Amino acid sequence: MDIQQLLNGLFIGSIYALFAIGFTLVFGVLDRLNLAHPAVFTVAAFVGIELVEVGGLSIWAALPVVFVVGGLLGLVIERVAFRPLKGRPDAHFAGLISSIALAGMFIALLQWRYGPDTKRFPAESFPDTTYKILGAQVTGVQVAILVITIVLAVGLHLLVGRTRLGRGMRATAENPTAARVVGIDVDRVSATTLAISSALGAVAGALFAMNVNSAQLGMGSAIELKGLAVIVVGGMASLPGALVGGLLLGLAEVFTVQYIGSSWRDLVAFGLLFLILVARPQGLFGTRKVREV
Repeated sequence: MDIQQLLNGLFIGSIYALFAIGFTLVFGVLDRLNLAHPAVFTVAAFVGIELVEVGGLSIWAALPVVFVVGGLLGLVIERVAFRPLKGRPDAHFAGLISSIALAGMFIALLQWRYGPDTKRFPAESFPDTTYKILGAQVTGVQVAILVITIVLAVGLHLLVGRTRLGRGMRATAENPTAARVVGIDVDRVSATTLAISSALGAVAGALFAMNVNSAQLGMGSAIELKGLAVIVVGGMASLPGALVGGLLLGLAEVFTVQYIGSSWRDLVAFGLLFLILVARPQGLFGTRKVREV
């Protein structure tokens, strides 16, 4: 096996995983698909570049700011796209449409602010550090991307599993009405969930821009389908599934490009994901249990 390509697949797959984890968190807790999530991914990439290029921050100092910006965007999404629709019989579908509309507004504002051209980090923004791992060469940025993804994924796992907020999230996911009865502020849990989800998606967008050193208005749309595929394959509402699914997709893409050709990348990658679903329809970490409303 080519160690270099294996590592490259893990690096890009970790970004897919971080993006998909944000998707999964909202679906698992709120039973909603937030299709403004890819727009947050895109906004964060442009904001991260501006923080470095204009604000003079290092790429590492820009990441916490991007995290906060993503969280604020998540609060906007919850307040504008989802909360006004709660209680409606078509709240699921209406929220889907309103999140798409809000995503379009975000992208329009980006185009107004930055124009249609590709943006890049200044060349001097990236450290020259490289490492040798089993004969493969990796950059400090790639290592940092993988480490940041793991830290955020583990942190989210601990938050959901071991904190009061996490208990509120799990209770809301199981039965929002019962959660209200026992005193949980479901609206606050919903807003916090979307803020955390969007913050993770924002970091994923900034890391993706760092990995390829470019940001484009259509980058969110390009990763949206991959994120949806990952959460379906991993198991709807499964955070470990989103992590594993993202890594699998990254590896499938990289090895396809290496051994077959770039034009086959999406066909082979999504074909493998499709085969996984044929063998295990509920996803790698999903269950056949149907959630009660």
